Amino acid sequence: MDKRSDQLHIYFLPMMAPGHMIPLVDIARQFARHGVKATIITTPLNASKFFKTIQRDREMGSDISIRTIKFPCKEAGLPEGCENIASTTSTLMYLNFIKGLSLFQNPIEQFLEEDHPDCLIAAPQFSWAVDVATKLDIPRLAFNGSGFFPLCALHSLMEHKPHLKVESETEEFVIPGLPDTIKMSRQKLSEHLMDEKETPVTAIVKDIMRAETTSYGAIVNSFYEMEPNYVKHSREVVGRKVWHVGPISLCNKNNEEKSQRGQDSSFCEQKCLDWLDTKEPKSVIYICFGSMAVFSSAQLLEIAIALEASNQQFIWAVTQTTINEEQNEWLPEGFEEKLNLSGRGLIIKGWAPQVLILDHEAIGGFVTHCGWNSLLEGVSAGVPMVTWPLSAEQFFNDKLLVEILKIGVPVGAEAWSNRTDSTVPINRKDIERAVTKVMVGQEAEEMRGRAAALGKLAKRAVEKGGSSHNSLISLLEQLRNAKITSN
Repeated sequence: MDKRSDQLHIYFLPMMAPGHMIPLVDIARQFARHGVKATIITTPLNASKFFKTIQRDREMGSDISIRTIKFPCKEAGLPEGCENIASTTSTLMYLNFIKGLSLFQNPIEQFLEEDHPDCLIAAPQFSWAVDVATKLDIPRLAFNGSGFFPLCALHSLMEHKPHLKVESETEEFVIPGLPDTIKMSRQKLSEHLMDEKETPVTAIVKDIMRAETTSYGAIVNSFYEMEPNYVKHSREVVGRKVWHVGPISLCNKNNEEKSQRGQDSSFCEQKCLDWLDTKEPKSVIYICFGSMAVFSSAQLLEIAIALEASNQQFIWAVTQTTINEEQNEWLPEGFEEKLNLSGRGLIIKGWAPQVLILDHEAIGGFVTHCGWNSLLEGVSAGVPMVTWPLSAEQFFNDKLLVEILKIGVPVGAEAWSNRTDSTVPINRKDIERAVTKVMVGQEAEEMRGRAAALGKLAKRAVEKGGSSHNSLISLLEQLRNAKITSN
């Protein structure tokens, strides 16, 4: 059998949101490095964010390509150019965006019928993907961009509903059946879990869960050594076939790959590295809340004052979606001028080369919104974290960092919110306390030791013979066997 007929061809269909697209594109690249023919399906605007990376991989010999489909903005009731969840600004726009995903089914089904790939790996939001895969008699794998612990916690809540048995938003309850005793309150949970009656959002979630339970299995951007009890729990209690293939960000080896991950940085990478090169090891704290957070000017001001009071050196990435364009007074008067004179801090306005920054030896801590990608990037870099969860599954991820891995210090966020500019700001004293605790003193040193050890395990997991490397090889073998059987 020649190489071409034996080669697996896998379609990758990422959700159009930065936190989903970036890791699944990296996973497609990693599959291609193992001899798979990888085809990524997305829209033209989203494709432009990783086109250079794919071209570079092709030049290096990877059999990887992009196929684009126009996003049905008009048909879905969205403005032209709204091709990414990051562009939505309301629940109605979000629901319209999900409606737009359902309109993808026919053109993607045509692609699949033309190419007849051996497997479809799709985000859960494309719930129809499992039906299309079944029709073509190929396996569909789910990828939802989260880890084992938050998925197990969510499964338990959906099954046992302990949050509906407490009397107030703040009363704590134990999430039943997990390997660890994890307490949560209703105010830290996603809105859809609160709705006992059927709503548009709960209907979407139910459809996603139906598709996930009927899929061939799931790939997870995590590694066994970080959450071993929850890998087992997923397989033995939840009853899912799962393969851990992370931390996938580690597939980016050189500075060029790290800096271009996701999209071109709005800041000169060399300027950033030159600044970090002047700092002592573990002396700088990095602050970033991902691509979706929208902070009020009042909250940004509290962060700025806390950073100044902490006396810590810092890099602060403030994304354009975080800055309300109508409110520019989000920094104390003369703050940036003082930073430039003292060299104590650097503010990046826009997209930051996060993996590149975190991997620098000068970084000693990370203030994060606990998005799964950021969590894993912090773990891979071996740095302790200040945890500031906002929405999605981030309050679960906070529990993992603080209570299970013991490499996190909570800032004091108590309430889940889709829009953080409408909540009461976390005050400067709490921010200063958490930053200082993660950077200074005996407890900080102990956390740093645990984080460094976990970072080494993360790197080992993706190397040849490591847990994630072996898991990926095992998955590819199963898919090859399935291909042979179907032929």
